Amino acid sequence: MICKDRVVIVTGAGRGLGRAHALEFARQGAKVVVNDLGVSRDGSGDQTEGPAAEVVAEIRAMGGEAVASPHDIATDDGAKALVQLAVETFGRLDVLVNNAGFLRDRMLINLGEDEWDAVMRVHLKGHFLPLKHAGQYWRAESKAGRQPDARIINTSSGAGLLGSVGQGNYSAAKAGIVGLTLVASAELGRYGVTVNAIAPAARTRMTEEVFAATMAKPGEDEFDAMAPENVSPTVVWLGSPLAADVTGRVFELEGGKITVMEGFRHGPTVDKGERWDPADVDTAVRDLLAKSATPEPVYGA
Repeated sequence: MICKDRVVIVTGAGRGLGRAHALEFARQGAKVVVNDLGVSRDGSGDQTEGPAAEVVAEIRAMGGEAVASPHDIATDDGAKALVQLAVETFGRLDVLVNNAGFLRDRMLINLGEDEWDAVMRVHLKGHFLPLKHAGQYWRAESKAGRQPDARIINTSSGAGLLGSVGQGNYSAAKAGIVGLTLVASAELGRYGVTVNAIAPAARTRMTEEVFAATMAKPGEDEFDAMAPENVSPTVVWLGSPLAADVTGRVFELEGGKITVMEGFRHGPTVDKGERWDPADVDTAVRDLLAKSATPEPVYGA
């Protein structure tokens, strides 16, 4: 019960990772706002409250408290209404888990502008707007003398950290989420808010084709390393009071493995003290590259 009575929003919580997060938060005593539009894997189709309502029913059946949210978190009004729903229903907000997303995969030279825009909208804008409105709520609480003990957990991806062939739009959006996480951590810390990101690997609607092609499901008594439920314990810990001193970090999560990702940092440097001649840059840069770590390969390369 490490999140007892904490109020948590999980976006994209009707299926897959979001559903697993919502259920685990509820098991740990949280009151959960289950946000989901109920659309298809690529974001198309009519919106339906079915998936969110089903998760709410599961939480209530275990004795927990939950409410469904049909709001489009990639619109300013929808994100604002989502935060208001949490506060009006449960009296406050403690944790925001940004998880919603979908795929429009193509090689870059075949990628349409609409497919680029759609993925940027749901992943990057759909992280920014709920974060913005939750941040405004916590800033107001802090200024009113009620310093929050609040958390934001964003969802990046190995594609955003290392790149993924055939997923240029998704990789760019997920890399942007890491940058957003770092800035939000620096800006919101004064209001009692920590901001971290995860890069999960799990079998969901978005990844089932990939994992079906590369690995078989384990037997009944074997550990299923790709089950989305494996990711949720770390997400719930990040949302708990226990993680109050952890912020601005990215965690790669797969099966029983937790990895602290180490992103860009200043490496080998040379300073000539004056403007370089282009011909001299070749020798200088090749010497620096020889001293630096070799980049990890892009997924699918």
